[in-house]
Amino acid sequence: MEDLPESVTEPDGSVVVRVLSYNIRSMRDDVAALARVIRACRPDVVCIQEAPRFFRWRKAAARLARTSDLVYVTGGATASGPMILASLRAHVEHTEDVLLPRTPGLHQRGFATAVLRFGRARLGVLSCHLSINDQERYEQGRLLLDQLSALHVPHAVAAGDLNDRPDGHTFGLLAGALQDGWATKPWGREHTTRLGDPLQRIDAVFATDGVQVLGCGVPMGLTGVRERDLRAATDHLPVLAAVRVPAT
Repeated sequence: MEDLPESVTEPDGSVVVRVLSYNIRSMRDDVAALARVIRACRPDVVCIQEAPRFFRWRKAAARLARTSDLVYVTGGATASGPMILASLRAHVEHTEDVLLPRTPGLHQRGFATAVLRFGRARLGVLSCHLSINDQERYEQGRLLLDQLSALHVPHAVAAGDLNDRPDGHTFGLLAGALQDGWATKPWGREHTTRLGDPLQRIDAVFATDGVQVLGCGVPMGLTGVRERDLRAATDHLPVLAAVRVPAT
């Protein structure tokens, strides 16, 4: 498999940032395997979905960050599941957790958002886990685009579990306004459902215009990412992207 670009700061001040999106199923599976997968991806930013939300959730989030060689940034119970972790390379400028309008009978959903600075480059980040209901999910897609604009940064990424496929209305809405990482620069494996399950791409990393996608996909075959860890860690496969962010 072709190598994914490593994190680096370029002479012109632009930065290559690795962004990982991962649904971790509330850490109900093998947390040691989960941490090994994350560490092997060497991310600068991790957009988590289904982070622990209930009893002692902050302790669980801190444990995951510590064992993954990362730090907690924002989200978890305060965003109803989405969470953001980052490496020490990132300077946190701003965070905000947003709860979304809820349809009776369906789960509460939210966004975890942050503005991170890497040297002279600033990057907005949004982690999401969208609804299983078509109508609610589409409205959440519209709110996602609004929330990205509300970060007031020229460059941003949004990543998460969309509960929608590329031919779906909400996925299409986001792909029409943002760069779909896999479609822009495919790398690794496409489908994000658990190994052995029906092949679907329901997790994705998106980027605004001006962000250069250098590669994006499931990191199967990446050095240090073992299939048995992917099977043991959770019921989704992670999506890893490398993006170049201009200096601002």
